[in-house]
Amino acid sequence: MQSEVTRATGRMANGKAVDIYRPSARGGPDPLPAVLIWHGMGPDERDVLRPVAEAAAASGVVVFAPDWRSDAPDRGRAHLLDSLEFVHEEAAGHGADADRLVVAGWSAGAGAAVGLATRPDLFDGPRPAAVVGIAGRYDVPARTTGTAPLDDVVAHAPEAVPVQLVHGTEDELDVTHSRVFAEALAARGWPVRLTEPVSDHAGVLMSAYDAVAGRCVPSASDWARVGGEATVRAILSAAMGLRA
Repeated sequence: MQSEVTRATGRMANGKAVDIYRPSARGGPDPLPAVLIWHGMGPDERDVLRPVAEAAAASGVVVFAPDWRSDAPDRGRAHLLDSLEFVHEEAAGHGADADRLVVAGWSAGAGAAVGLATRPDLFDGPRPAAVVGIAGRYDVPARTTGTAPLDDVVAHAPEAVPVQLVHGTEDELDVTHSRVFAEALAARGWPVRLTEPVSDHAGVLMSAYDAVAGRCVPSASDWARVGGEATVRAILSAAMGLRA
């Protein structure tokens, strides 16, 4: 059963904003799973994540959606990792459990999120308990690692974590990218699920691309409904597998 959602905005030490979505009514005293979700290449576009973040939070998770800039000299790595640190430091204050953290990402954010699982040796601190890649490529260097997750899962053989992938069949970024990555993970014993809704690149965010605005905006189209629902289900499936 869904509940209403409250949204607050925090600031990381680097000044970047983070929107925090959580259910208005709690079902009990236990902390909820935490979800950190990253937008794509458009700089400081955390707002494009609002539809899926609100829908996921309404079903019982706490979602953190930060700004980051892909055009930074380090391609956004510091901003992304700062947001990871922010969640670990602030989750408890928002009723979330950072030990049950799902890191998700859309488009360029997808590879960045998955990279935390495929190259854990490059990071300090705890590894995400699960990751979700949404409409991403995994054969190019991730913003968090500088290496391609598809290569890393083969060359470094990291310990497996659950992976959920979502990729629209009508996405201009070919769904084959996610299929190949899912096959590589499965071949190495990773628990992986790929969902392919009839949707496009923006639709999986419950959105459509607005050429005038130059960004994704919320949409009520069939593609946005079907694609967005698939993304929310993937996030919740990853998170609910971590419930205490």
